[in-house]
Amino acid sequence: MAVKRGFASVEEHDAHIIAQWNSVVAKRDVTYILGDVTMEKKAPYALLDQLNGRKHVVMGNHDRRQDVAALLEHVDSVAGMVQYKGLILTHCPIHPMELDYRFPKNIHGHIHDKIVTKDIYEYGYKVNTVPDDRYICVSCERVDYVPRTLEELLNK
Repeated sequence: MAVKRGFASVEEHDAHIIAQWNSVVAKRDVTYILGDVTMEKKAPYALLDQLNGRKHVVMGNHDRRQDVAALLEHVDSVAGMVQYKGLILTHCPIHPMELDYRFPKNIHGHIHDKIVTKDIYEYGYKVNTVPDDRYICVSCERVDYVPRTLEELLNK
């Protein structure tokens, strides 16, 4: 993944993420990591200790259940999804129907530099595809590797 993202090595990638994180997150800030902490490995969890703030993890598709105990040695909590201030925080984008009646927005990761879209229909015919603004993707590539505040995300 590091090379795909334009880094020369995993070490350079991880150092960049740590530096960007610590440039904006203070010791007492509460943060949410929306999945894929590592690629099915628990050894890199120790890197989490270098990140400022109180860290809560929402599990991703590359995070393994059998590693949760080890992950909890480095973060404050682990969950499948989190309701926060009326929003839903997930790794994968949730089904659009959930946003029709349960949550106004879904803050998520998983899709890297892609966005969730919706089709626009007129008289039963698809006329356009547009970004679905109910979804806010916070994958590293989408936020320039810098954690964002909830206010920043909602005012985009």
